[in-house]
Amino acid sequence: MFILKNSSSISQIARLQSPKFRQTGSNCTLSFWYYNYGQSVGAAELQLLVDGLKQPTVLWRTYYNEGNQWLKAVIQLGRLPHPFQFSLDKISLGFYEGVSAIDDIRFENCALPPPALSCEGPNHFWCRDTKACIDSLLVCDLVDDCGDGSDEDSCNPDLQCNFENGLCNWEQDVEDDFDWIRIQGPTPTVNTGPLKDHTTGTDRGHYLYLESSEPRQFQDKAVLLSPLFNPSGNGTCVFRFHYHMFGKEVYKLSVFQRTVSNTKGWPLWYKFGNQENRWIRQTLFISSSKPFQILVKGIVGDGFTGDIGLDDVSFLGCTLYNGAQHSFGCFFKGNLPTISTTTSGTSVPATLPMNNCTEKEFVCRASGHCIQMIQKCDFRPDCSDKSDESACVMEVCDFEDKGLCGWYQPALEQMSENYSIPITNTFKWQLGRGANLYPEQEQHCPLTDHTTCTEEGWYLFADSSNGEFGHTADIATPVISLTGPRCKIIFWNHMNGSTIGSLEVLCKSSNKTSKLWTQSGSQGPQWNRAEVFLGIRSNFQVIFRAKRGVSYMGDVAVDDITFEDCSPLLISDKPCTSEEFMCANKYCIPKNNLCDFVNDCADNSDESPSI
Repeated sequence: MFILKNSSSISQIARLQSPKFRQTGSNCTLSFWYYNYGQSVGAAELQLLVDGLKQPTVLWRTYYNEGNQWLKAVIQLGRLPHPFQFSLDKISLGFYEGVSAIDDIRFENCALPPPALSCEGPNHFWCRDTKACIDSLLVCDLVDDCGDGSDEDSCNPDLQCNFENGLCNWEQDVEDDFDWIRIQGPTPTVNTGPLKDHTTGTDRGHYLYLESSEPRQFQDKAVLLSPLFNPSGNGTCVFRFHYHMFGKEVYKLSVFQRTVSNTKGWPLWYKFGNQENRWIRQTLFISSSKPFQILVKGIVGDGFTGDIGLDDVSFLGCTLYNGAQHSFGCFFKGNLPTISTTTSGTSVPATLPMNNCTEKEFVCRASGHCIQMIQKCDFRPDCSDKSDESACVMEVCDFEDKGLCGWYQPALEQMSENYSIPITNTFKWQLGRGANLYPEQEQHCPLTDHTTCTEEGWYLFADSSNGEFGHTADIATPVISLTGPRCKIIFWNHMNGSTIGSLEVLCKSSNKTSKLWTQSGSQGPQWNRAEVFLGIRSNFQVIFRAKRGVSYMGDVAVDDITFEDCSPLLISDKPCTSEEFMCANKYCIPKNNLCDFVNDCADNSDESPSI
């Protein structure tokens, strides 16, 4: 279909209307190819008209000349339970020159799930009226997947929130830079953020979003806090949410879990960058032996087209802590411990339990269960008591409990073995904080740490008031057995002072050491973020090496070291979905990860020239 202007009247509208549809299933998408070319071709928009709603919802727009080419539009419709139709409108403002056309309209996954004769197994739910058999993870997730609403009946309202009537029992964090905003319809900036919510699929519904325009600055963060939950016990607590990350300068959305109130917690999941104009569902499995809380953190990108949306958050198989519905801020601080100032060493039994393990296997301390040595220190607990990860480097380290999180200094250990005297006057790494600085140190040592941004917060630094020009200080992880394809180390560094030396990140395996990252000279009086890609490696150590400058005027400091996405691949028996690629080793990866110079499969089959 194309548009031909045939009159010179000022404002003409060409309107193409669809037939009426009764309803759609929850995974429904509409796609079409469009052409919009010409000097003053003007805008076009696709509107959704739902029975009973006066206002149409805009689903898609093109604003201007998009070149002499066909382009594809993909629109997520989701579950629409009421009758509706579409209207494709083209408006001409007097002077019109160009061609607008549309072709190949296609609906995919729009039917409700078909009725089933039986629905066996704990992982399935049998819908009451439609008799469809759906995955039990879709129950009580604020989406009517059955088509009769039975999967959303008798759900605990305290465990879900669609933001239609406020924040439910979630709260804005008071220690972040700004707040999430509740909104209807599109976000204020064009070409970023959602046009509609996820719950209703129209601009009548509400959702939360992160405004990235002024006065927000790069890496400002907004954190949303869940209610407090009981330990998950043997069962698993599942957290489901829908996120929307559309815009050229979208930065990062992450989810953390914490059991201590004044900490950032440890990362469960994150997503980085533009994920197209659609709501994406994410499911996270949470286990905890202590009361815990979930944090959803959005970080602003380097520009105003970076809005992030959040909607339809729900928990399954979780219980609220004491069922308490107090004013959460005070209640939480009273019931979760705040971080202690002593190093928390895990108590380990002196003798190992009865076991049949060989020398090449690791013995789990609690159960006597045997696991492969390659599973020790691989960022994934394989023992029920997590003892295989206990003498390893911690995934996240902020130095706030005055411990080194498993990092150690090989040279110092050697020296202390050779000499029975305390080691002084050596250029070495140590813990410090702004509150302990001597008057002349203020010019070249961090006044505040990166974690808490206060003088009381701790960081790691190489003290250049000891040692001589060119001396080096190393701090290393214990041997890491195996990492996954997307593994990287993220840390913050502070390098300020007129005679600052350098900081290097090294990788050491057997007797070969390679340099992964380096920075030298003064970088200004602020903390700077660094990211070092590790990828798949085995039996290696990461080393931070500080090199001393000409004089004491410059200490290298490091804080908030995180190993992200580092657990090795888990190959499951499930078949890959249509959105995934099956590696030669039967592992499933998103098709997006093909041919991107990263060995995601661990056997390089996703980077094969034959694809």
